[in-house]
Amino acid sequence: MTNATTAPAGKQVAINDIGSAEDFLAAVEKTLKFFNDGDIIDGEIVKIDRDEVLLDVGYKTEGVIPSRELSIKHDVNPDDVVKVGDHIEALVLQKEDKEGRLILSKKRAQYERAWGDVEQIKENDGVVKGTVIEVVKGGLILDIGLRGFLPASLIELRRVRDLTPYLGQELEAKILELDKNRNNVVLSRRALLEETQSATRTQFLNGLHKGQVRKGTVSSIVNFGAFVDLGGVDGLVHVSELSWKHIDHASEVVEVGQEVTVEVLEVDLDRERVSLSLKATQEDPWQVFARTHQIGQITPGKVTKLVPFGAFVRVADGIEGLVHISELSHKHVEMAEQVVSVGEELFVRVIDIDLDRRRISLSLKQANDMVDPNGTEFDPSLYGMTTEYDENGEYKFPEGFDPETNQWLEGYEEARDTWEREYAQAQARWEQHKEQVAKAIEAEANVEETAPAAGGSTFSTESNGGGALADDEALAALREKLSGN
Repeated sequence: MTNATTAPAGKQVAINDIGSAEDFLAAVEKTLKFFNDGDIIDGEIVKIDRDEVLLDVGYKTEGVIPSRELSIKHDVNPDDVVKVGDHIEALVLQKEDKEGRLILSKKRAQYERAWGDVEQIKENDGVVKGTVIEVVKGGLILDIGLRGFLPASLIELRRVRDLTPYLGQELEAKILELDKNRNNVVLSRRALLEETQSATRTQFLNGLHKGQVRKGTVSSIVNFGAFVDLGGVDGLVHVSELSWKHIDHASEVVEVGQEVTVEVLEVDLDRERVSLSLKATQEDPWQVFARTHQIGQITPGKVTKLVPFGAFVRVADGIEGLVHISELSHKHVEMAEQVVSVGEELFVRVIDIDLDRRRISLSLKQANDMVDPNGTEFDPSLYGMTTEYDENGEYKFPEGFDPETNQWLEGYEEARDTWEREYAQAQARWEQHKEQVAKAIEAEANVEETAPAAGGSTFSTESNGGGALADDEALAALREKLSGN
């Protein structure tokens, strides 16, 4: 029933559209909103001040969020956290302070919501993601809805010293510890990396097979070899697989950070270990020597060791041959020290190559027999220069050289330079060898004028190594044609 109110002049000025007194009180109550401490409510930001933010929570009620309650970050600028018009959640800290204001906390509401999520993630052994907001003593603080502590030792697979670059980065991590009463959340990124790496490692190992050749980077050097990173998985190159020659330590061959090519020797899936070889990707120096040297050829060497039955001479890197005591001199020799000494550089003749047994037989006296210190006839094939002959035994001129005109053809300048360089090197060895023989003859003459010169006093330019080397006449012609003389 609606009652009209009549003015003194008899005019109606208001209409009672509320009803009874009870209806009026109920309507008034609807305009009020009641909160309890700990309630989470939502509202709209209506004002931002330096020290606080006003939140309209409805029904003309406004709450106050102190700036310290805006974020889990310390000393934040309110304008960096919220904007006017933002709708947010807040937790009731105090229904009414001494000034009658409703005190709220945005970070506590976020904290309560986050705890439920984090507990669920922990229970499911999941992963949390958060931004690094602080670098503190011993680690990092991540914003995962609450403050999560990531110890420095658990950031990477290896200990990190400088944590500053992580500030502002978004990281993923596993939850190690969770204690709501102590407000303690401990994270581990390393556990996640190890888990990920384990899956990646297994997949990678399954793709490795014996005999594969892979590129990698030397990650560390140890006493027994070197570890090579193949791309997330480290394999060991034992010291015996680093080089064809004997070495005492891996640092003699490789260094950390060096890129290398290795061959897979073995993959142990159960122990997750990979054995590698560096030398397997390199040609066996014995094979190289056998390919580039012929029986009868004269080669430079250095005496490395004296033994009762002769002297060992290093003729290439990792290659040593034996000069038997009977091949040191035409004179009777009791001890190798009578003819040579350790460290002495000399020219020797290759008299046998046993590739299977990895042995080379050398001769000093035969090398000296083959050169006249005063001679002028030079055979470059004896000193390492490559010479080829056809099935009829005719010398095969190098490609690009016209034997009819005795001229190099156009376009073969590189071949000509190579030939001239090899010829010059062989000639230089010949000159050095002549000096060696002259000194040996002079030394023996000083000891006993009537004794034969060391290595013999007669000089033969014939090759005792068979038909593998050119004779003097052919090589003299070679020199005349190709040297332009």
